[in-house]
Amino acid sequence: MKLLAIDTSGPVCGVAILTDAGIAYECAAVNKLTHSTNLMPMVEAAFAATGLTVQDMDRIAVVTGPGSFTGVRIGVSTAKGLAHGAGKPCVAVDALEAMAAGVGEFGGIICPIQDARAGQVYGAAFSAGEVRPERLMEDIPLKVEEYVAAIQSMGDRFLFLGDGMPVQKAKLQALLGDAAVFAQPQQAFLRPAAVAYLGSLATEELDYLELMPMYLRAPNAERNKRLTEAAHAK
Repeated sequence: MKLLAIDTSGPVCGVAILTDAGIAYECAAVNKLTHSTNLMPMVEAAFAATGLTVQDMDRIAVVTGPGSFTGVRIGVSTAKGLAHGAGKPCVAVDALEAMAAGVGEFGGIICPIQDARAGQVYGAAFSAGEVRPERLMEDIPLKVEEYVAAIQSMGDRFLFLGDGMPVQKAKLQALLGDAAVFAQPQQAFLRPAAVAYLGSLATEELDYLELMPMYLRAPNAERNKRLTEAAHAK
């Protein structure tokens, strides 16, 4: 299988190419440029470095969420455009599962969290599996205190990673004490190679028209519109 993987769901813009021999290319950009500026040059560089083209790909894998509303849209729109132009199927990859897949072995609960603002995180929980992370908790937006309460009965060591980790580190330490473990910098972000790997395991391929962002809550603009409409209706 040959597969292009794309992730723009968080602060890192990532691209990887997987072949039958393994990961042929991986690039992750943390350079303060927007994902819309970074992504297509990174895709082009991936194809140039491997000597492959989008026509050589069997599928295109993209992180569909949860994450930044704008970021997720950029990745999904790019994947849809590439898939449409090349006539290739897409597969959707979950951001939190991909984070957990990038950790490897951990003898406790793997807790990927993304900053959802206002004291909330997008969180899930996994244990290390033999082939892929074993999901213990579905993706959900929660206050940090609620998230900790939900995972506490699952184990006695909790590895936190993702862009919500530095934001909530002090609170997590206060709530969990020594049971809270924090990923080292090289493990703390979503690796595009993990997206490629999970994309290769996916059993459901999607036409580009079926590929959609996965939001755990409505974007701010949509929520504000509803509030405005409700106020006018009174």
